[in-house]
Amino acid sequence: MSVRIWIVVTTLLAAVAPICPLRAQALDFAYPFSDPLRTLPVVMDTGAMLPGDTDPIPRSYDKPLSSPLALTEAVDLALSHNQKVRGAWADIKVQAAALGQENSAYLPTVTGTLNWVNDNISSSNSSSTKSYTSQASARWRLFDFGGRSAGKNAADNLLAAAVATHDSALQQALSGVIQAYFDAVTAGASLKAKVKNEEIAITILTYARYREAKGIASRLDTLRAITALARATLEKSRADGYYRKAEAMLKYSIGVPSTTVLLLPTEFDENSANTVTGKELSAWLEETLRNHPAIVAARKQRDAAIKQVAVARSSGLPTMDLSGAFSQGSYSGVAVSPGSMETTVTVAIAIPIFDGFATTYKVRGAEAKVEKETAALTDVEQQIIMGVIKAYGDASSALLNLDASVALLKAAQGALEVSQRKYDKGAADITEVLSTQTALADAWNERIRTQAEWQSARLQLLTSAGKMGRSVLINGEGNLRPDGGGSSTK
Repeated sequence: MSVRIWIVVTTLLAAVAPICPLRAQALDFAYPFSDPLRTLPVVMDTGAMLPGDTDPIPRSYDKPLSSPLALTEAVDLALSHNQKVRGAWADIKVQAAALGQENSAYLPTVTGTLNWVNDNISSSNSSSTKSYTSQASARWRLFDFGGRSAGKNAADNLLAAAVATHDSALQQALSGVIQAYFDAVTAGASLKAKVKNEEIAITILTYARYREAKGIASRLDTLRAITALARATLEKSRADGYYRKAEAMLKYSIGVPSTTVLLLPTEFDENSANTVTGKELSAWLEETLRNHPAIVAARKQRDAAIKQVAVARSSGLPTMDLSGAFSQGSYSGVAVSPGSMETTVTVAIAIPIFDGFATTYKVRGAEAKVEKETAALTDVEQQIIMGVIKAYGDASSALLNLDASVALLKAAQGALEVSQRKYDKGAADITEVLSTQTALADAWNERIRTQAEWQSARLQLLTSAGKMGRSVLINGEGNLRPDGGGSSTK
């Protein structure tokens, strides 16, 4: 009786198993066998975390855009809407499923079948025959020459590569939104500076007209002031166009509709320049080669290709399988006993003799795949290293330019104040005033440019090295001064 119960349970599970996942999805509860071999990595439960962070990135994020958009908020919006990040996340699930298939090779397979036959023959001698048979069979591979082990190791490496690829996709998305954010903020700050320049030009024109009315200055001074104002208005209009374009690119990066009204900060926060520690280029490069997710992913892809060579070789080697079967049947109209049972146990050794050189070409293809993945790894390493070197140089230069831009702006502001007072008292002509006004506008542009270059280069260095995290955006990181000091700018 116990054997019959086992057969019935086995066959029912085999029949119902394909239906259960669909039923589970329809009722929206966890299917108990969705991951029985526990191949999904921990990150699927905890959520992905960026380097240095303690909280996972939000899988979905919506922010009311009635207040100025902070960089961290732009990052959360971008990461929750980026399709490459979503695709990389799904690929982790794909590789986890592939690992489960490789792990299943170590387990036996059980198959159950049930047959009911009712055979009616209508004739002068009508007859009816009924039969019932049930069968359960199991098969278990006991031994091979490392094919299963190599396949499992390859799947492990591919899963690790998928996780690293997701991390790399996060860094790429961070790089894109950071660049778009600072482009927009820079364009907004430049527009603000152009508005100030236009206001100064209006003030100078007012002075010129007043002096012309009093007979102190000539008509030429007024015309020059009018020309300067027209130039300032043109530059403001052009800056407004650049800002609209940069704002549109930022909206695209964070995944909000183009009709959304964005409020952006109008000043740069330089406090991060004072809260960072120095690090030599060699240290950046060493850490990048060791931990950059794109390099880790390429390295795991190469390791998986190496394991696939062993898988290919094992396909031409002997295997040993243990199999067993139990069958029971009953037949109506049979003179012998009403039921019959049969049990078989088989140990089979399969020895490949000739497969038309298929194994040979499998091995050659797998070895060529190793060469390809090795070359890809070297290429990725070179690209990442060149990016880090460039970002390090840009950040170093941008940090040193901050103090110089402050000094330039202060000098230009002071020069304009002096020239305006001299012009008001008749001690200077309009040419000197307009010249200092132009110098001040250039100084504002340089100040904005150096601020943007520093902030962007600092964060781009971290993304190039694969170390960017949300905590970095809040607390700051990456001072590159040889003495480890921070910028004195405020």
